[in-house]
Amino acid sequence: MTKRLELLFTDTLKGNVTIGLDDPIEPVDAAAISSAMDIIIAQGALTSAKGDLVAKRGARLVERNVQTIEIDV
Repeated sequence: MTKRLELLFTDTLKGNVTIGLDDPIEPVDAAAISSAMDIIIAQGALTSAKGDLVAKRGARLVERNVQTIEIDV
């Protein structure tokens, strides 16, 4: 199972931007995530193809399970 923290932003043209971070430290700290997102926006640290990140839309922790199925090859 893998986990990924996704930070969801809106850019200048009101497009949706997702930044993913693999294997986040758990338990996740919502206040720290929100603060980090504020800093990213304020400092213009990251941009999208459509412009600067201008607002937070949210954050989510995504889990992915992969089960290999043995087949004859």
